[in-house]
Amino acid sequence: MGLNLHSFRVRYSETDQMGVVYHGNYAQYLEMGRVEWLRALGVTYKSMEDNGIMLPVISLHIDYKKSALYDDLITVETQLKNKPLVKIEFDYKVLNESKELLATANTILAFMDKNTGKPIKCPDYILEKLDF
Repeated sequence: MGLNLHSFRVRYSETDQMGVVYHGNYAQYLEMGRVEWLRALGVTYKSMEDNGIMLPVISLHIDYKKSALYDDLITVETQLKNKPLVKIEFDYKVLNESKELLATANTILAFMDKNTGKPIKCPDYILEKLDF
């Protein structure tokens, strides 16, 4: 599974008084990208949770390049960085409608057993869908 693109418009509530997206909202944008990456793979967060698996974020890094503004059409490019084991790592690019780079980011999440709270390996039903 390679690159997944997810586009949406910046809502007014996501901006400050200058019409600039508040920096903390980028974490939500990355989550939207991850969720849609998984959905394109045929997996949903809900189905994973129903199967007793949680995916908490254990690392988040964002480099801001240019401000996103109210009503901009934003695209989050989400790409799996390497084969998931107990952790799954994603790289992101956040672009505006003019394809200007707004931010780059990286997240690492851990597969956790919902009942025990302990790390587990990536489920086979996800690994089977990946090109590794």
